[in-house]
Amino acid sequence: MAAQTVSTMTAENVPQSSFTRRLLALILLGRYYYLGGTLVLHMLGVVMALYTGATLSLFALFWGQIAIGAMQLMTHYSNDYFDLEADRANQTPSTFSGGSRILAAGELPAWAGLAAALFWGAVALTATFLLTFDGRSGPLTLPLLLLSLALSWSYSAPPMRLHSRGLGELTVAIVVGLLVPMVGFYLQTGRLTALPFLVGLPLCALQFATIVGINFPDAEGDRAAGKDTLVIRLGPERAAWLFIAGLIVAYVLLLIGVLLGLPPLVVVIGALTSPIALWQGWRMAHGAWAQPEQWDSLGLWGFALVVLMALAQIIAFLALIGRVL
Repeated sequence: MAAQTVSTMTAENVPQSSFTRRLLALILLGRYYYLGGTLVLHMLGVVMALYTGATLSLFALFWGQIAIGAMQLMTHYSNDYFDLEADRANQTPSTFSGGSRILAAGELPAWAGLAAALFWGAVALTATFLLTFDGRSGPLTLPLLLLSLALSWSYSAPPMRLHSRGLGELTVAIVVGLLVPMVGFYLQTGRLTALPFLVGLPLCALQFATIVGINFPDAEGDRAAGKDTLVIRLGPERAAWLFIAGLIVAYVLLLIGVLLGLPPLVVVIGALTSPIALWQGWRMAHGAWAQPEQWDSLGLWGFALVVLMALAQIIAFLALIGRVL
């Protein structure tokens, strides 16, 4: 997942034709390796739907993943384009922050990022309309997908530029942690219940903490470019405690879920990820945010924590489905 390292290796050290070099740079710019995370979260929504008795729709599964993946790629490309000034000013990028470094290093013209973002946005819209006019589609299919698309685009794109208003961390948390599994659930069931909220909100809190964490390495570049993330607005010390609070809220919400109807097995297996959260919180409380050698590890385990909890919950729901069968 080391985009910066891979980019340097392929673009500078390996003999290639000009076309191959640019194509490889365009792929690295998209950071396709992150698609695995949203695939897991989408599948969590699908498995939740099956747990409630829904019949699997392969059409909704396929086009739902296309829509989600295309939105994610649109966001990756648009972020590098709209954040180019901040990325150029950033002298301390980590593996998980500071963009792909492709545009900042001049390996591609800036317009290539925007063109790729618009292409994947068009793919997402196409998948959205195919899902909307599917016979099994519910009335919220179009609103849910358009909301996800709008928030994803507005994260870095003007006029909203949510990440510069102190809303970027929450936006990513809502889209990734809540809306992705919710879309997976809704496309299979055609209805919304409390279940995707009970499952998604703890993931939302974990994702929020993760995004706060990966903004520490970018602080100086972001400040220079006027990108006011929560790390900039609150200051690093208070942002570190906000990171810890996000982790705590995630597991509190998971426990509260039992009282509101979340299956106990889902809570127990999901809570098995808590030692990672405790370790992350302990490190942050002891100043890891200010230690460059810790930044990659904080980012890696932040993203891993979200995916591992989602995988744990998938296993729990599959076990419950097996009991019913």
